[in-house]
Amino acid sequence: MKNLYTYAFLSILLITCKLQAQRNQGLEERKVFVENLTKIAEPILKNLANDKLKATMPVEKAANPYGGREEVVHLEAVGRTLAGIAPWLALGVDATKEGKLRKKYIDWAVSGITNAVNPEANDYLNFSGEGQPLVDAAFFAQALLRAPHQLWDNLDTTTQQRVLLELKKTRATSPPYMNWLLFSAMIEATLLKFEGKADMMRIEYALLKHDEWYLGDGTYGDGPNFHWDYYNSFVIQPMLLDILAVLKEKETALESYRYKDKFITNASVFYERAQRYAAVQERFISTTGTYPPIGRSLAYRFGVFQALAQIALFQQLPEPLEPAQVREALFTVVENQINAPGTFDANGWLTIGFYGHQPSVAEPYITTGSLYLCTTAFLVLGLPEDAPFWQDAPKPWTQKQIWEGGIVPIDHAH
Repeated sequence: MKNLYTYAFLSILLITCKLQAQRNQGLEERKVFVENLTKIAEPILKNLANDKLKATMPVEKAANPYGGREEVVHLEAVGRTLAGIAPWLALGVDATKEGKLRKKYIDWAVSGITNAVNPEANDYLNFSGEGQPLVDAAFFAQALLRAPHQLWDNLDTTTQQRVLLELKKTRATSPPYMNWLLFSAMIEATLLKFEGKADMMRIEYALLKHDEWYLGDGTYGDGPNFHWDYYNSFVIQPMLLDILAVLKEKETALESYRYKDKFITNASVFYERAQRYAAVQERFISTTGTYPPIGRSLAYRFGVFQALAQIALFQQLPEPLEPAQVREALFTVVENQINAPGTFDANGWLTIGFYGHQPSVAEPYITTGSLYLCTTAFLVLGLPEDAPFWQDAPKPWTQKQIWEGGIVPIDHAH
């Protein structure tokens, strides 16, 4: 009998240790996520905080670049980096090692934004002129919405007014009839959030057209036409949800605007579409953490999965997706690409490529600054350590389950 009790005790101990090890795996993977994000972001934010970004950042361009890219490349890098790191910064400062590290990055970001909008600073960024400044000002604005207390509230009053002034300069651009409508809408949503007023027509028009361009099964056209690329994730789905969050917070008149007999700003409709798109994205990830290299802007690397990461951040993953399987899938994807030889240059700046250094994948609009949209895969770091995303035991993602002979629910269109 004594041996039986001993066996039972040891069995329980082993099970407990196994469960603890599985929980620890999620937290260890979180540490790697943090290391990877900060490795990417440090050269941008540290140099901007020290007013040295323009002096130090290399500018790699496509073989046949659009003219004038040097004028916007630094705003590109800053806006996109902040958009990706903002949810992590939003967790604020605490006594943990990670919390102290966040303080450093929050301080860099606040000092950097101060320089970015100061006309006397070396790193005063270009928000003016038609075209590309609108795009990257929108990512910059999206970052402020994603971490309002850590980014906006920590700015002094003069800097806040300068930010608003710079954002308004982008109104000089009339956006093309495509996803660019959301860049204007994002700017206006940010002005609405922090100034209390905006050009509501720019927001309304972007929502109306994207509702019209919805093609079904979680996917919007980029304009009236379908494109086999990842712009639903790079721009469309995340910006729609962040804009709608501001409208809901401000309880604007758009909340009751009817179009084709439905409320166009009914967030649940847009969430359902985003959830379906996230489910499809998760199924794109192969057993080894690769995914189809299709469409434009492949140099954004794992920024391809911003939409999936955002839905995970909101803890709104659709059934049957579980947080741990999304964690494992994203972790494997990021590790594959970030560790490819040539991803970074000798000084830690990203290079153009999809897997390593591959300049041939660059469209004419791609520069070094463009690449930092990859940080949006790290939105999940906005989830605290005690969230199921980090605490749950590892689970294989859908393709891994299928190709290992597992039983998974059938997929169907929505």
